[in-house]
Amino acid sequence: MADPFSMSEDYELGYAEGFEDGKEFIKRNLRRNPNANFAAQQSKNSKPKKRTRKASRYNKEYAKVYKSLKKKHPRTSFSALAKKAHKETKRRMKK
Repeated sequence: MADPFSMSEDYELGYAEGFEDGKEFIKRNLRRNPNANFAAQQSKNSKPKKRTRKASRYNKEYAKVYKSLKKKHPRTSFSALAKKAHKETKRRMKK
């Protein structure tokens, strides 16, 4: 009975040939451009970092108000505090 874990000779030869072809491909490309760095090329193609947007004056003021309200009323729901914070922020920003 044949060993179930052994690979056929054809498969092994095909694998070896493919491996050699891959090595040749790398050598050929390095001869054309010796300064090529394959890892660096892949990172260049990746998406650039997203720029974070600057917080507006309103947003900064709202954050202060919300934090102070949260400190005073820790068990109140977010929506209730947010409404109060927006109302207070608009009032402060009028000045």
